[in-house]
Amino acid sequence: MRIAVISDIHSNLQALQAAFSIIDAAHTDAVYCLGDIVGYGASPNECLDLVRSRSSIVLRGNHDHAIIDPELTKTFSKPGRKASEWTRKHITPKNLEYLTSLPFRADTEICTLAHSSPLGPEEWRYVVSLDIAQDQFTAFTAPLCFIGHTHIPVVCGEDLRTFTFRRGIRMLINVGSVGQPRDGNPQLSFGMFNSETWEYTNVRSDYDIDGAAKAIKDAGLPTVLGKRLYEGA
Repeated sequence: MRIAVISDIHSNLQALQAAFSIIDAAHTDAVYCLGDIVGYGASPNECLDLVRSRSSIVLRGNHDHAIIDPELTKTFSKPGRKASEWTRKHITPKNLEYLTSLPFRADTEICTLAHSSPLGPEEWRYVVSLDIAQDQFTAFTAPLCFIGHTHIPVVCGEDLRTFTFRRGIRMLINVGSVGQPRDGNPQLSFGMFNSETWEYTNVRSDYDIDGAAKAIKDAGLPTVLGKRLYEGA
C-alpha cells in the first residue's frame, strides 16, 4: 500500500494542488492528512474541500482548532492571529462543521498519526529535541508514527541514534509542511510510505509560490506571510 502523508497546508492551494499532482502520478493508494489545513494562507475553503475529498484520514491541527476556539490564537504570532481571524470570517459553515468533527489522533495497524505529537496531541507540543522525541515513543505501539507541526521534516528512530528510515526499528517521522516549509527550503514537503517494500521518502517539490504570495496579498492578509514562502522560514 502506497500512502501519502501530508501536513501543514495552511490554506496554500497552489502548494496543495502541486502535492496532489505528485501523489496522483505515484498512483498512491491512500492520503493521510495530519492537520493545519487552514491558517496563514488565502484559500482555506478550497484547501478544506480538496483535503476532504481526497483523504481517507484527516486530523485536526492547532490552526484548525483555533478557528473553533479563538482562545488558542493567544499563542500565535501577530500575523498568525490576523490570519486566523480572517479565516474565521471567510470559512463556510460546512467547513467549520467539518473542522469541528476532526480528531486529534488516529491509529492504524501500521502507524499512529498526530498533528503535533502522539503524547497529548491536543496540547500541541513541538517535538524539537531528542528528549521530547523519546517521550513520544511511550505513547504509541505501532511501527511508525507520523507527525507535523514544526514544518521541518525529520526521521528519528526509537534508539535516538538512527536518523534515516529503515526497517526493524520504530520510527517517529515528521513529514514537514506542504504549505509553509520552515527548514530553509521553500519547496513543499510531504511523506510517501510504501508498506509493501517498507520504504519512506520525504518528497520535496517546487510549486507556484508567486501565485500563493499574490493570493495572500490580494486577500489583505499580512504580506510577511507571503514573503516567508520564498525563504522557507
